[in-house]
Amino acid sequence: MVSGEGKVQSCILANGKRRISGERDGPLSLQRGPSDEPPFLLGNMVGTRGRLGSDSPLLLTRSSLALALAAVLARGVRSLQSLDGDASSVIENPAASGQSLSLDETAGVPGTKGEPGWLKGIPSVSHARRLVRLLAAVCAVALLGGLAVGVWFLVKLLLRPSFSHTPVGLGDIKETPFCNVTEDVSPSEPKKGSVFYRISPENSLLEIQLGKLPAWLPVCYERWNSSLGTLVCRQLGYLRLTKHKGVNLTDIGPNYTDGFVQITPEHNSNLENIWQLRGSCVTGKVIALQCFECGTRAKLPRIIGGVEATLGRWPWQVSLYYSNRHTCGGSIINSQWVVTAAHCVHNYRLPQVSSWVVYAGIVTRGSAKVAEHTGYAVEKIIYNKDYNHRSHDGDIALMKLRTPLNFSDTIRPVCLPQYDYDPPGGTQCWISGWGYTQPEGAHSPDTLKEAPVPIISTKRCNSSCMYNGEITSRMLCAGYTEGKVDACQGDSGGPLVCQDENVWRLVGVVSWGSGCAEPNHPGVYTKVAEFLGWIYDMIESY
Repeated sequence: MVSGEGKVQSCILANGKRRISGERDGPLSLQRGPSDEPPFLLGNMVGTRGRLGSDSPLLLTRSSLALALAAVLARGVRSLQSLDGDASSVIENPAASGQSLSLDETAGVPGTKGEPGWLKGIPSVSHARRLVRLLAAVCAVALLGGLAVGVWFLVKLLLRPSFSHTPVGLGDIKETPFCNVTEDVSPSEPKKGSVFYRISPENSLLEIQLGKLPAWLPVCYERWNSSLGTLVCRQLGYLRLTKHKGVNLTDIGPNYTDGFVQITPEHNSNLENIWQLRGSCVTGKVIALQCFECGTRAKLPRIIGGVEATLGRWPWQVSLYYSNRHTCGGSIINSQWVVTAAHCVHNYRLPQVSSWVVYAGIVTRGSAKVAEHTGYAVEKIIYNKDYNHRSHDGDIALMKLRTPLNFSDTIRPVCLPQYDYDPPGGTQCWISGWGYTQPEGAHSPDTLKEAPVPIISTKRCNSSCMYNGEITSRMLCAGYTEGKVDACQGDSGGPLVCQDENVWRLVGVVSWGSGCAEPNHPGVYTKVAEFLGWIYDMIESY
């Protein structure tokens, strides 16, 4: 191929024919049939084997014909402007300028076995112009056809369910390729120097385990205050402290013989570094405390094998309505605050807050059923300022209700996770919501759906056969590699909860995923433990 102005190209077509084209703004071509067809006679051009001359027709070989056509086209489009009006694309006519189109006599021409040749002749300008117009029309039709196909593929892609996603218990299990990353199902070992907290279910005493010491030790009452109580409650995933007091050692019996933990005199550092071991308590008292109750539910029967939730089974689940339409899910964390996803609300500003209504204590959201309940107006919407709508990182938001919720068997808060809570792969958790029940369809059920999903380790979820490094440290994955159960459109902002120490904790917020219930693409959730500080700060500030 020769590049440049008036360039000549030769290509083999799919049907075995050859097309020789001189390009300007569109291809100018001549097609040759199979080798058994009669030779093409070019009129008004004569010559001998290596030269085109005066008055007799010339029997052209394949390459000679190509060169002849190049001369014809170069001469014929001499005065034509380019289709886009670019004067620089005009092909110069060799005869008009006194120049001839020649080949290097020492160079072989394909199809002539290396024999040199010369082209000379005056073609018809109208013939070349008609050929240009014909080829331009063909190219235009081909371009429009390609554009139509591209638009069709684009529309098909856009009509797929979006990334934000609801439990899908329907659909067949698909065979999936093997993912060469083993799942880590063993719990991770605690870090050295870590401090662990718990509240004894027997007597409400605060107990602490320091480092790798096996014993759980009570905390002396000296230097204790309510602020420390709030910090400890939040460390345990409870929103606030509700009650604390000193209990006499004589009242708790001889159960604690391994020592005690006391607050250091200089306890201005973080909570982990303020404790020290003691053999006894000076005041003879230890701390008992109660934190905000959450993560519990009334003892209600469960539908065996069903995917529809019963009333009160997930009492923290709410439906977020925008302009009288279910838009997202959310989770109650106290009487005035709901956790949801940032992508549900970040496009809405203050004038539109009044269009949001929160419905709690329902499992059926049909118009008649919803009308029976009073929706809770939203006073304030706060989404995480670090939310990235492209990577979905930081996809978490808070809604403050104008009036507090009245807790009951069907309306209760969920607990938050403990700090640095990282459930190991294989941990069984649950999702719930009113989102799509079919990946391709837009059917959203009236009744709340639920489904169990196992946690998938970040290492595995970031493997090349899943999300290939897209999962950040502030996300977690849950679902099945075969794609049989997943969250989908309409569940966004809803809860991923895991049971821990007899309470349910909000481990994740439904965020995104590749389609819905697709093999090797489990649901991706915002990791709530990474945003505990932000949640507590927002609640205290507003």
